[in-house]
Amino acid sequence: LARPGLSVAVGKIHSLVQIDQLEYGFDNKGADALRFNGFGWVGGDYDRFWFNTQGTQVIKGALEDADVQALYGRLVSPFWDVLTGLRYVGPRPSAPSRGSAVLGVQGIAPYWFGVQAFSFVSSKGDVSGRLEIEYELLLTQRWILQPRLETNVAAQDVKEMGVGSGFNDLELGLRLRYEIRREFAPYIGVSSDRQYGETASLTRDRGEDPQSLRLVLGIRASF
Repeated sequence: LARPGLSVAVGKIHSLVQIDQLEYGFDNKGADALRFNGFGWVGGDYDRFWFNTQGTQVIKGALEDADVQALYGRLVSPFWDVLTGLRYVGPRPSAPSRGSAVLGVQGIAPYWFGVQAFSFVSSKGDVSGRLEIEYELLLTQRWILQPRLETNVAAQDVKEMGVGSGFNDLELGLRLRYEIRREFAPYIGVSSDRQYGETASLTRDRGEDPQSLRLVLGIRASF
């Protein structure tokens, strides 16, 4: 999700915590899971400390894809931040933990597309990247339809992490939310995940399916 550095009063310190996704997914393969994705920041007009976190808790299973980032962000133009910092990906049944350096940009592109593009260099020297794009279509003042795309790429094979070189995966989502208040909105939607290339082959070798389709129910909230 793109989180632009919106203007605030000069010299003042502000903060925000937002839960973009806290949702239960009904998987077509029977692997239902609880997913979370959120961020927060504290700072002023131009300089902010950010944290991003996301993960998936498989029902009757392990925590997967646990990802925490601590970042320094600098507003470089209206609605655009450059960020740098550290990332930690927690261990999961099929992969060890891994720390990385982070460099990226986030903001609002023309036609109000939210964009977040990050590159990662791990402690082992592995290079990867992530791109997220979303758009918010206001059907009414309270009903909002949100298409979302996320994809990951890698510069080399990292088999212990279950990652192949090149284009790894694509997640497409469509969520419809109702804003009871601007700070609180339940939603319903659908999300499709598919892996490609060597990443998909590594997933099949573990006896898992490289693609899934989920109906999701969740809430979005900010504090």
